[in-house]
Amino acid sequence: MNTLQRRLALSARASSHPAPTARAGASARTRSAGAPLVPERPQHALVDAALNDCLRHYELTLRGRFAAVTDVLRTLSNLQHERDFAQQAQALALERLGFELPADWLASAWVQGVDMSAMYAHCLFATIAASVDHAGIDQACWQPRMTLQSVHWHALGFHTIDISPCADGRLQGLLPFVLRTAPAPFVWVKAYAGALFDVEHDVADWTQRELERLTGAIEGGDRLDYLKVAAYHYSSSAPCDQGCAAHGSHDAAAVAAAIERLHALQVAVDNTYGHGAAPQVLLLGVDTDCDAIRIHLPDASGQLRAERYLDSAALYRATLGLSADAAQQALDAALQRYATELGGAALYHLPHGLLGLAQAWLVGNFSQLDYVQQHHGGRYAVIGHDEAFVCAGEAVPSLQLRNQFYFAHLDTVEEGAADLDVGARIFQGLNVQRGLPLPLLVHFTYSARVPGSRERAVARGLRVAQAARERFAHLAERGLLHCRVAVSERHSGQRLEWADAPAATVAGH
Repeated sequence: MNTLQRRLALSARASSHPAPTARAGASARTRSAGAPLVPERPQHALVDAALNDCLRHYELTLRGRFAAVTDVLRTLSNLQHERDFAQQAQALALERLGFELPADWLASAWVQGVDMSAMYAHCLFATIAASVDHAGIDQACWQPRMTLQSVHWHALGFHTIDISPCADGRLQGLLPFVLRTAPAPFVWVKAYAGALFDVEHDVADWTQRELERLTGAIEGGDRLDYLKVAAYHYSSSAPCDQGCAAHGSHDAAAVAAAIERLHALQVAVDNTYGHGAAPQVLLLGVDTDCDAIRIHLPDASGQLRAERYLDSAALYRATLGLSADAAQQALDAALQRYATELGGAALYHLPHGLLGLAQAWLVGNFSQLDYVQQHHGGRYAVIGHDEAFVCAGEAVPSLQLRNQFYFAHLDTVEEGAADLDVGARIFQGLNVQRGLPLPLLVHFTYSARVPGSRERAVARGLRVAQAARERFAHLAERGLLHCRVAVSERHSGQRLEWADAPAATVAGH
């Protein structure tokens, strides 16, 4: 066995078993005292440095907009009793935030002061809308450089990719950052607490796409498959504190629950439409400390195994220092070996199908490992929650950044109560304890092609918002829950259309 073979053999053994975790109780908001995940340099030969530069600019731009809200309001808090406060406030808001503040809220500030909690929510919602408006410009650099583009999916053998990550905000950058995958109309992301997606809803989604495939609405649909992915997460440095809250930070429970849901979906489709109709499935794990991934493919019997996966961090280390060609060959050899262990290489064929997808995601994730190493020291400084707001209903796809918002996919509050409750607990620590509100954006999409679709989306959003206010009345009554409703047309753009009005006043308490 030569040096390269020994290296890959060690990598394969490492990726077939869960990596040992750090001591429980490690700090949730500080970097681990251990060594970084990957060496500082040399850079991996398969890393796309130009794409990393684009994503870094995007991250700084988007985070800068939201950070400016707090900075501006801190300044205004010290100025609100000045005679020319309104003029100073408007000038500062235009310069730093890009929009004006409501004039009547400022005019009476000298009497009782400005309700900074409500002003904070107003500015935050305005910043969300501005970020959506600027998404095309903000993302222009990285969108065309993504490892996986729309044109690649048909070659891999899939017409629809339905991904259900945990609703945790640390997974909000899953597509462009962790997986280096360009958003597309047929790449669906529907997040649920604990990745516990609704099986019945997913059967309905699969049925709709199957109808479109059979009627010819999907080009080449007769040879393409539907893929369902569940994405769990874990924390390698603080497994007992910063794992999945919906599973009590119990990693094994998170993995087992995700596998159970994926198998339940396959059984449901087979039982309803006949054996063999079920979609393909894949299980994905994300270490939210550093964005390393684990890819679990089904074995020869169609079963997903918690203990068998491809580990991007181990494969990165095993191929670091090789030339681009040698690194790619080594990665491909590891993939084929993994396929053989699952039940024979005949199950998977590079560069197609699930193995081809695993290859693309691993290569893309190598760039993300390098990104976290270069810009975050190999492990995020904040390994816990640091979201700016909660989004309920349907996600705003133009905001693609880690810890930017907590997302709960739902149609009604009753249906998504568990997800919203987790979000409320997170913001109890992030905002409420500091006197800042929980900002809740209720968002649904509509189709202009369907008569009455917008009106129904608005009505649904208003119902969800009212139900949320009732569920979290203890926060609403203290002015610590601020909710706005927005809709967007799913085919012609992503501009937010507000379906309600902001609070009438924020002056006084």
